[in-house]
Amino acid sequence: MLPTRADFPEGFVFGAATSSYQIEGHGFGGAGRTHWDDFAATKGNVIQAQNGQIACDHYHRMDEDLDLLAQLNVDAYRFSTSWARVLPEGRGAPNKEGLDFYDRLVDGLLARDIKPAVTLYHWELPSALADLGGWRNRDIAGWFGDFTETIMRVIGDRAWSVAPINEPWCVGWLSHYVGAHAPGLRDIRATARAMHHILLAHGTSIERMRGMGIGNLGAVCNLEWAAPADASEAAHAAAARYDAIYNRFFLGGMFKGTYPDLVLEGLEPHLPRNWQDDFPTITAPVDWCGLNYYTRTLVDAAGDEPWPHYSQSSGDLPKTSMGWEIYPQGLTDFLVRTQAEYTGDLPLYVTENGMALHDPIEDGVVDDTARQDFYRDHLEAVRTAIALGVPVKGYFLWSLMDNYEWAFGYEPRFGVVHVDFETLQRTPKASYHALSAAFRK
Repeated sequence: MLPTRADFPEGFVFGAATSSYQIEGHGFGGAGRTHWDDFAATKGNVIQAQNGQIACDHYHRMDEDLDLLAQLNVDAYRFSTSWARVLPEGRGAPNKEGLDFYDRLVDGLLARDIKPAVTLYHWELPSALADLGGWRNRDIAGWFGDFTETIMRVIGDRAWSVAPINEPWCVGWLSHYVGAHAPGLRDIRATARAMHHILLAHGTSIERMRGMGIGNLGAVCNLEWAAPADASEAAHAAAARYDAIYNRFFLGGMFKGTYPDLVLEGLEPHLPRNWQDDFPTITAPVDWCGLNYYTRTLVDAAGDEPWPHYSQSSGDLPKTSMGWEIYPQGLTDFLVRTQAEYTGDLPLYVTENGMALHDPIEDGVVDDTARQDFYRDHLEAVRTAIALGVPVKGYFLWSLMDNYEWAFGYEPRFGVVHVDFETLQRTPKASYHALSAAFRK
C-alpha cells in the first residue's frame, strides 16, 4: 500500500513532472526548429525517426491535462519551457504565441491551486544556436541568460520555483560523449566544453533571476547509483570514476566550485582556457537542490580501452521496461550523501522518479500494479531519508502522462495517465487512482 500524505511532514510537496518537447507538440504555435528535430530526422537516431511535432498535443489540450493534475491531488507541477517556442531563433524577437502559452499555463495552474515549478531548459536547443556550436560555444551562457529574462519577465512573478537546466549530465555527457541524445556527438573536447558551459549557463541564469527579484531558485541533477560489479580493486576504481563523471561533476561545480580529480584526469586538457575563473558564477547560491533518480548501474574496469576505462552492466534485480534496475535504496543513499557532502541545510526535492512499463489498455483500464509498487518503495526510501535527518521537502513523480521518450520514441510508457498516440485519448491508470488517494488532502 502506498504511503499517504499523513505519513510525511506537514507542508511536504507532492507533485508531477513533464517536459515541453515531450508533451506539447512542437509543430504548433510558432515554435522554432530544435536540434532534437534534426537529431530525430537522422536515420538510426530515434526509433522510427519519431519526433515531438505532435507528441501528446498538450498545446491544444492544456485544460484537460491540468484537470488531470488537479484530480491527482498534487500540490505542484514541474513543467519546462521550450527555448525554441519562446525564441524561435534562440535569440532576437520572441514569439508572442509561445509566451502567451506559458502565461496561460501558469494561470491555469494557479486557478487549480497548483504551484508552478518551472524548469527553463529540458534539452530542446534551438537549431539556430546549434549551428553556432550549441553548448560547445561559451556564448551560450549569455544566450541562455537572455532567454531566462525573456520568459521570466512573463511568468516569473507567479512561479513557485525555478530551475535553469534539467539533468546537466544528459545535456553534456550523454549528448556529446555517448552520442545518444541530440546533438549526437562522440567527441571528448566537445564534451568537456559542453559540461563546463552548461554550468556557466546555470549560474548565469541564476544571477539574472536574482537581479529580477525572483526567488526559490534551484538546481536539478540526475543521479545514478554506481556499484562495483565485483569486489576487485579495478571494479571499485571504475565505479568511483563513473560516479565522479555522472554524479559528482555537476554537484561539485555548483556547490563546491571544484571538479573531481577523477573527471579532470580525462577532461582537463579539453576544458576552455581559464575555466577555473568561471566558478564564482557557477556557484551562484541556490535555494534548493533537486535530484532525479531512477536506477543504479554495475560498473567494471574496461581493460585497455581509453579513458574513462569502465564498462556498465545490470545485475539481477527486477527491471523496468527500459532495462533499468529497480533500486530504491539508491534514492535514500543519494539524499543522505547529497546533504552530507554538498548541500547541507538546503531543502532537497526528488524532482523526478518513476518507471517505464509495457502498459496495455484493456477494456479502458491499465492495471499497472508494478508501478504502484515502485512508487511505494521509493516513497518509503524518501521517508527513510527524512527519518535520518535529511531535509527532503517534496517528491515529483515522472511522469503525468506517457510521452515522447527521446531516442526511444513513443514506446516506453512512464506516465500515470495512458495516452493513445493515435487518438491522443487520455486514460488514467490504476497507479494514477492509487496516487490520487495517497495524495488526498
